[in-house]
Amino acid sequence: MKHARADYDRIQDPAGLIPTDEPVFLIRGQDQYCISTLLHYRDLVLKDGGDMKIVHAINDHLQLVANWPRRKAPDMP
Repeated sequence: MKHARADYDRIQDPAGLIPTDEPVFLIRGQDQYCISTLLHYRDLVLKDGGDMKIVHAINDHLQLVANWPRRKAPDMP
């Protein structure tokens, strides 16, 4: 899998489900745009009639991010 940032190359797919040439984009909970990005993605999934399991997973992640302890100002991308 190809990450958008070289410093995330250490993040692996041990089950081998993501092809090595497939681009992967990771947004960390400390990123200042994490919540707004998740909300936008959720809205797109809902608008297109996507899988509600994905919507529920996004909602769960939104709660996790909202409850993440702030140790510093959110990172700029």
